[in-house]
Amino acid sequence: MAIKLKRAYEPPESSDGRRILVERLWPRGLSKAEAHVDYWNKNIAPSTELRKWYGHQIERWSAFRTKYIKELQNNPEALSELRAQCQDNTVTFVYAARDEYHNSAVVLKDFLENRAIN
Repeated sequence: MAIKLKRAYEPPESSDGRRILVERLWPRGLSKAEAHVDYWNKNIAPSTELRKWYGHQIERWSAFRTKYIKELQNNPEALSELRAQCQDNTVTFVYAARDEYHNSAVVLKDFLENRAIN
């Protein structure tokens, strides 16, 4: 499984493969037709409480990663559904955050590639 990351506001490309929205909320100002999302399970995203607490404050990044990973570990059903969607050769996790290095899609990709529970 090859996982790519892309902002929801970037145009889709055929090289994206299966496009999976990994946000709890639909990206603002983006229609479903523009997004070209193949799968969306908002339960894989950080909880509303965690998302609001983080608020994209870089100084909270390390703690956010730890807390989100704990949420993922406690959510085997959503992880199993996501893994099933990732069976294609290439998938692209679509996210809305402006910061391409400090967002939940980065954590989720790392978790699935390096710490996945079988």
